[in-house]
Amino acid sequence: MDNLSIEAKNKTPKISFDAANGLMEIIGISCAENSVDFYKPIIEWIDSYKTEIQPITIVDINYKYFNTSSAKCILDMLERFVNLKNHGTNITINWHYEEDDEEMFDAGTNFSEILEFQFNLIKIE
Repeated sequence: MDNLSIEAKNKTPKISFDAANGLMEIIGISCAENSVDFYKPIIEWIDSYKTEIQPITIVDINYKYFNTSSAKCILDMLERFVNLKNHGTNITINWHYEEDDEEMFDAGTNFSEILEFQFNLIKIE
């Protein structure tokens, strides 16, 4: 399976998904004018990952900011990640947030509660 690599732009985050090692990383800002178009290949990649899933999958997320339209897409993406546990992987989601960024802390907490899956909330100092 091919890795997924998308360079960060002004309104979209860096995506670095390494299938062979089960390492997924998302870093940056998500406020694309059409979030659905941006996240569609990411969600499709996660769906494909099920066919060659690793025993351990680690997802590191570090959003600096995301807008309302991105939030629904992010939730859809996170739901796909959480559902990977039903396909034979031990999944860990690390939600990174800046020490003084209460909104990102709350977002990670809310996504974790909505999905009924414990995220590791990691403070960046």
